[in-house]
Amino acid sequence: MLSDTELARINELAHKKKTVGLTEEERIEQAHLREKFLEDFRARFRQQLDNIEIVEPDDPRLEEQKQKNRNN
Repeated sequence: MLSDTELARINELAHKKKTVGLTEEERIEQAHLREKFLEDFRARFRQQLDNIEIVEPDDPRLEEQKQKNRNN
């Protein structure tokens, strides 16, 4: 997971790139941090997708849930 320091550095480099430009070393650092950010994002997104459960309208669990809601 990306630390707050690394995220702040990504933003700092992005701002510097827009204003004064980056050195070659900073471009390499930015590319490395960007790749790390994307890997983290993809992993968290994949985890969210893996936790999604598709339920069909005729699933008996839906009826059970409706019954519970009616009784409350």
